Amino acid sequence: MSRQGSRDTAQELAVRRLLHASGLRYRVNVPVPGMSRRTIDIVFGPAKVAVFLDGCFWHGCPQHATQPKSNAEWWRAKLDKNMARDRETTEHLETLGWTVLRFWEHEGEQQVALAVMEARKKIVDRDGL
Repeated sequence: MSRQGSRDTAQELAVRRLLHASGLRYRVNVPVPGMSRRTIDIVFGPAKVAVFLDGCFWHGCPQHATQPKSNAEWWRAKLDKNMARDRETTEHLETLGWTVLRFWEHEGEQQVALAVMEARKKIVDRDGL
């Protein structure tokens, strides 16, 4: 598990390539304002859009999450804590006026990129950014 990548996953890179190719500019791995040791995968700063691309195992995907059999109790507590942290981060950002978009790793890159572009466009049009 220590070799499991947490940044620049294949999905993140593919989505970022699609967003960049469409002319959008963004920042990556930005610290969550007011929360230490948490980062946002993709950020559109002026529009206040935070995009998270969550791994199915680590974040508890309802369709694809698996339960380790070895040391099961420890893993269950660990994964439950991850999901609680995700909820807390989303609520914190929304309280600060951010739009939070979360996607699972199994979702197609094209689908994710289109959803991000549409959400960002709505906010930019609404707020005149």
